[in-house]
Amino acid sequence: MQGKHILLGVTGGIAAYKAADLARRLIERGAQVQVVMTAAARKFVTPTTFQALTGRAVRTSLWDAAAEAAMGHIELARWAELVVIAPASADFIARLAHGLAEDLLSTLCVATSAPIAVAPAMNQLMWRNAATQTNVELLRSRGVQVLGPGIGGQACGEYGAGRMLESLELVDAIAPLLSVAGPLKGRRVLITAGPTRECIDPVRFVSNRSSGKMGFAVAQAMQEAGADVVLVTGPVCLPTPMGVQRVDVESCEQMYAAVQRALPGTAIFIGTAAVADYRPISCAEQKIKKRNDKLNLELTRTPDILAQVSAGARRPFVVGFAAETEALEQHAREKLLAKNLDLIAANEVGHTKAFDCDQNALLLLWRGGRMELGPTSKRELGRQLTRVIIERYEQRERDARVASSGAQGEAHTGAESSRAQPR
Repeated sequence: MQGKHILLGVTGGIAAYKAADLARRLIERGAQVQVVMTAAARKFVTPTTFQALTGRAVRTSLWDAAAEAAMGHIELARWAELVVIAPASADFIARLAHGLAEDLLSTLCVATSAPIAVAPAMNQLMWRNAATQTNVELLRSRGVQVLGPGIGGQACGEYGAGRMLESLELVDAIAPLLSVAGPLKGRRVLITAGPTRECIDPVRFVSNRSSGKMGFAVAQAMQEAGADVVLVTGPVCLPTPMGVQRVDVESCEQMYAAVQRALPGTAIFIGTAAVADYRPISCAEQKIKKRNDKLNLELTRTPDILAQVSAGARRPFVVGFAAETEALEQHAREKLLAKNLDLIAANEVGHTKAFDCDQNALLLLWRGGRMELGPTSKRELGRQLTRVIIERYEQRERDARVASSGAQGEAHTGAESSRAQPR
């Protein structure tokens, strides 16, 4: 979002207070934010709040003599690279769907060529109303992005769909809507995330405590860097990052097969998944009944997805993860070398560390290098890790080009020498 021009439209509704935090989050990501408020929005939040957050005077009226002397609404419409209406009331959605232009914000939406996104916020009955649903479908058919709404408790005391998405959810949804020409544009990144489940019987399985949050954060950050991201995930309860192709699997065998299908053409492979090292030799066809005091479960090794990818003839840049309970750096370095990885991200895990948490810290290792990241949120950690991966990937590409040109030079010199030899 660095330097991107985002016009944030705020309409009337109690969720208008959330728009202030959204403006702050967009600015944190490097965007330039211009706020335009409707008259109804000013009943809930003052323009001063947004001016303090954005450093820009808030526009509120189509009849502002100073601004409109130079056709200010047209200037704003051309300035915007993306128009985001948050919250978008039922009234504004209706006016937008029918092309009305009776105030500054609706006029801007009609006059702009930039993409438009709306974040609905209204009572759950208003959202379910047939007229609202028809208007929303009409907007979707015209290419307007509808972000949400979420489901939950509402200010009126009712429960249902109609809540405006939270600020961080909206930021993640907005990022892919901006034209991305990041450092990984045109590159495919393949990521594994979450746990696997290895069947014992129809109702039981062997698994682990991985939530998939770190892998999903990396997938979002890679997409924001311009990559075409394929995310192969075990069973997790997480929304798909915007702009990411998701493949759901359950077992290690299924994850291995999905990775092999997606691998051709992949530039970077990142194995964040906590793949089971062992699985039951057989899965009982029926539920195993509790008849004995002990149950012997015979296990066998599962395919090592990371090692297989790294050992390929036309291997991508390979990043592994190591979750350890002790001797973190020692075990991570051993894994880096044993599996011939380009980079490994290691973190301590345990009953109160990493798993199911929103915070994490990583130790990054590569041949000749070491770096520590965090502790910080997994979202931010995903972005920091992505920056390091890009740096190491681009360095490997430069080294490969130098080696290739050197080999071609030697071959050319050898050919010249051969032709110079007397017969």
